[in-house]
Amino acid sequence: MSPHQQIANRCFVNVPFNRLKTDLLKVVLDNRIRPEIGLIDNVLYDEPTSEFKKIAKLLKSEGLACTLHGPFQDLIPSAMDPEILKASRNKLKKAFALLEIFEPQSIVCHPNFEPEKHGSQEEQWFAQSCETWTELLQVAERSKIPMMLENTYEKSPQQLRRILQALDSPYARFCFDVGHVLAFAKNSWQDWLPTLNPWLGQLHLHDNHGSSDAHLAVGDGIFNFKELFSYLQEQNLKPIITLEPHQEDGLWKSFANIHRMNIFHHIPQGSPV
Repeated sequence: MSPHQQIANRCFVNVPFNRLKTDLLKVVLDNRIRPEIGLIDNVLYDEPTSEFKKIAKLLKSEGLACTLHGPFQDLIPSAMDPEILKASRNKLKKAFALLEIFEPQSIVCHPNFEPEKHGSQEEQWFAQSCETWTELLQVAERSKIPMMLENTYEKSPQQLRRILQALDSPYARFCFDVGHVLAFAKNSWQDWLPTLNPWLGQLHLHDNHGSSDAHLAVGDGIFNFKELFSYLQEQNLKPIITLEPHQEDGLWKSFANIHRMNIFHHIPQGSPV
């Protein structure tokens, strides 16, 4: 087995659904890539259920597990405006309805606490968020599929920790996005772990230079992946791993850089939660 395939067996790779069913399907199948299926843009409105079932059946027939990435563009799961909140929750419900079709290893969602917007209304943000995620968590629990709440614009782990404590479920977990910490939080992984260690279930790996969310190949920016993975090994943490380069060549560079750094050696195939 090639080094690239060994790495692919230990992680997932972000693939938007509309590209998974078209130009990237052959890449996924030929390279035995396990996709994290992005439910972005309008696919949850435009695609019939039959299309999702078709791709799910194909992946299962090929023995390729998947994860799902829920919608996040234009959504406000904590909105004060009741109509915006309703629209956000309805779109998220459409994503969670796909759990029984894809049977993914996880579904990733964005709570989206933005300090500049929500800092003066944090209690209201928390209350609305808890209602949103509690309802969706019930779907995840019935399916026995963990719901991963991902950091995006948060500056610290406190808001996510508070939600995860309130949800209090083995199916409510944390997805740590290392690129977002660099680009948006402007701090380091040490500011997030070990605070959220008890809930860590997934990693989103991509890189940047600290100025923008560039989604570069792993190892092409300034994030210290060796340091993070040494810590994970010391703590015996084995989260699901997703690579999130936004260009296809970034995937192959990520594989090459991960092989060079030898950072996946303690992560088992399948990366169970």
